[in-house]
Amino acid sequence: MLDSAIASGCPVPDGQLISGLADDLANGRSAAPAICRDLLVLLAGVSDGRLGQGRDHPVAAVLALAAAAVVAGSRSFTAIAGWAADVPAGVLEELYRRCGAARPDAGPPSKATIWRVVTGADTAALDSVTGTWLMERAAAAGNLAASGHGGGTPLIPVRVDGKTVRGARNHDGSQVHLLAALAGSRGVVAAQAEVGAKTNEIPMIIPLLEGVDLDGAVVTADALHTQRATADYVHGRGADFALPVKDNQPGLFDALDALPWRDVPVAHAATDRGHGRVTTRTIQVLDAPGDLPFPHVSQAYLIERHVTALDGTPLSEVAALGVTSLPGTRAGPEAIAGLVRGQWAIESLHWLRDTLYREDQSQVRTRSGPRAMAALRNLAIGALHQAGRHDTTEATRWASRYIDRPFTILGLN
Repeated sequence: MLDSAIASGCPVPDGQLISGLADDLANGRSAAPAICRDLLVLLAGVSDGRLGQGRDHPVAAVLALAAAAVVAGSRSFTAIAGWAADVPAGVLEELYRRCGAARPDAGPPSKATIWRVVTGADTAALDSVTGTWLMERAAAAGNLAASGHGGGTPLIPVRVDGKTVRGARNHDGSQVHLLAALAGSRGVVAAQAEVGAKTNEIPMIIPLLEGVDLDGAVVTADALHTQRATADYVHGRGADFALPVKDNQPGLFDALDALPWRDVPVAHAATDRGHGRVTTRTIQVLDAPGDLPFPHVSQAYLIERHVTALDGTPLSEVAALGVTSLPGTRAGPEAIAGLVRGQWAIESLHWLRDTLYREDQSQVRTRSGPRAMAALRNLAIGALHQAGRHDTTEATRWASRYIDRPFTILGLN
């Protein structure tokens, strides 16, 4: 059945990645989808522009080899081709057979073939494939929902943030900028979209979220996305939001700043020690006043962060205001604080792509290459996390020591 699906070119799913999960979780049913689809089945629906999708090297096989090489730490087309050249003939033959093709006599795909496939890939379809594959496995492992309030309906965080691929340039000289949505309690990239040179992140968040079923989800982002249109859209999709408020919304900021925070007790506090300092975070929460100039707000919050040296010497103090559509019955102060702090998870993903894969120094600059490689890096990092390895740099070394490990991590063996 699986082989026939691959041979027939199984279409890419429509992007509804979290469908029905909130209802299932609320009613105590398993959040796992009926099946976790095979990566090769999904990759068979990605076009790379070659006639016949490659007579000798099917696009699914080339992309699967590239994905496995990235799991093993490959950063460039030269490295991917070198890693693929070491794949045993029997493993390569089985991979091609499952893609409905015979292993070519010439052996694995060359660097030129890998370059043509990856830089010519339909990146919207590739992002959908990687998001679907990661989300299905996150759901099956129960890694989507975070804690709600007092045993209430679990919350599914969806964190949005953008990243410029500094080493890449479009044909007009502009830099490639990608917007991503990281979903689930442990975080996997559910969707990714490119922000065009003639626009910015603000209008792109809605097309990005079109690829994610938001029923029961809570969208977080930076203050740039604290926009009325975004709040209306998220609310209309049956989701909630928790957004910071800064000077880009002066009327809203002034209204929140004028609330009687001095009379509001600290509802939750947390202290962390590390890197030679002590960080204490506190949160105060108020029911939102009815005349607040922002739609669908149920609660307002003030988060303060105090950083001291280990000897108690003050180092910094930061205060941040925000709004959420979550009512107190669904999210108390601790849950709101967790959602706000969880936004840093997507910054951690971008940091990994820069430090581990040297994305900003990458020489992959042409056609769809930068976005496609970012998708493969998202897939690799998410797959390693799904395999229980959160020490990602060491995990890539571990994965590279045996040729079968990357295939196992991606479910390809």
